[in-house]
Amino acid sequence: MNRQISAVAIASLVLLTSLIVGTTYWQTWAEGGLAAREDNSIQRVAQFEIRRGKIYASDGKTLLAANIRRRVNGQTLYFRTYPTHGFASQAVGYSTESRSRAGLEQEENAFLTASNADLGTFFSTLGDKLKGTTITGNNIILNLNVRAQNVAQSLLRGKCGAAVFLNPTTGAIYVMASSPTYDPNLMEEANGYAKIQATKAQCRPSAPLLNRATQGLYPPGSTFKTITAAAALDDKIFTPSSNFYDPGYCTEYGKHVSNALDQSGGAEAFGNISLFDAYVHSVNAVYCQIGQKLGVKRILDEAKKFGFYSLPPLETPTDARAASGLYFHNSLWNPKHPETDVDVGRLAFGQERMLVTPLQMAMVAATIANGGAEMEPQLVKEVVSPSGHVVQASQPHRLRYSTTPQTAADIRDMMVGVVQRGTGTAAQIPGITVAGKTGTAETGANKVYDAWFICFAPADHPVVAGAVLVESQLNGFGGAVAAPIAKAIMQAILPAASKAKT
Repeated sequence: MNRQISAVAIASLVLLTSLIVGTTYWQTWAEGGLAAREDNSIQRVAQFEIRRGKIYASDGKTLLAANIRRRVNGQTLYFRTYPTHGFASQAVGYSTESRSRAGLEQEENAFLTASNADLGTFFSTLGDKLKGTTITGNNIILNLNVRAQNVAQSLLRGKCGAAVFLNPTTGAIYVMASSPTYDPNLMEEANGYAKIQATKAQCRPSAPLLNRATQGLYPPGSTFKTITAAAALDDKIFTPSSNFYDPGYCTEYGKHVSNALDQSGGAEAFGNISLFDAYVHSVNAVYCQIGQKLGVKRILDEAKKFGFYSLPPLETPTDARAASGLYFHNSLWNPKHPETDVDVGRLAFGQERMLVTPLQMAMVAATIANGGAEMEPQLVKEVVSPSGHVVQASQPHRLRYSTTPQTAADIRDMMVGVVQRGTGTAAQIPGITVAGKTGTAETGANKVYDAWFICFAPADHPVVAGAVLVESQLNGFGGAVAAPIAKAIMQAILPAASKAKT
């Protein structure tokens, strides 16, 4: 009899334990997965019963995403509000009842709703549920620099383009600006989505919801000469002092590939010139010759060493990022017969069908600044619990060694020359040595260019690196259009970056 009673008791205990474990699992560990199911109407309401964590800029004070409490059908619900009305909107994203989520709001949803698998968060959330109190999510502090981000957005206002600036040694992203931007508060307003889509800009479509910094694909123009130069120097085929003859053009498939126009309206011709000075003055003909010597495969292999043909890691949704590389029929293209399928001369100076994102080119600049080591870009600085406990702090992570320290040092010196006496003098900052490279990319329209500038500073101990892209500029060269914007952004970052370093 005692044996039967014991068996019943054990079975009852197992069932009770299973019930407790199952209930705990579905209410805590699996809650994030349930909340992600957009077809679950109960969960769509339940997600608004959670007071989402707030999102702050790097100062820990500037509030980028907060909550408004409302009573709906007898329930207390929390809806998002965005106090800055457009500060880094494409990166921060939105969380709405009508249009789900985007940006960091989507990718970091588990932290923001306290459904992440951190033990501290788990016990805090479990305690709130047992007490019947409102669950509060973790707060997220970003690396975005308020002053520099505002400068970038102000200077890009009225234009279509993007700017990305980061710390080359840690990967912390100080600026991620995309223009035109939008006010995410409009998402919940009647006809708000239509209002956003109707945003007027210099480009068509204006696409304000597109994060041009990470999704926009553009011909890099002469900024790509950085990749070509790295391939040439890594292979020791050329040195910075290697001599070339520039008649103003190179011959590709029996046709002239010309340099940029000079003040007289004809193509520039430099005669005898070194590789170093060809970079400083952005001489297409010389880089066409280098490309012909290296070949398409070698240039593409070098680009892949810098992260081309792979999706850059970032705390934003995968579909909000694009890989850089050759494109064919709107798809990333790895040619099977590169030496016959690709015009190597034009590829070498950033034309052909090469398309890149501003984030990728900012990473190229940062890699040169960091001695050839490419760091993972990071928007999130740390995740903090409602009680102030640090749940997760971002740590620098090296992605790869993209080039040798010697090659990086040689290109750094060439980039300094660009700003001191070449095509990028508009980026000069008094008292600080700036390294940079201009790019003026053909778009297919007559005299309409995408203007580029990649850079870092101070050149001898860099604390900031980045890229600026301005779309569809009539006679708009990178040195005249993008370089002054980059200068202003760097000036906004350098004082804060210097203090952080000390």
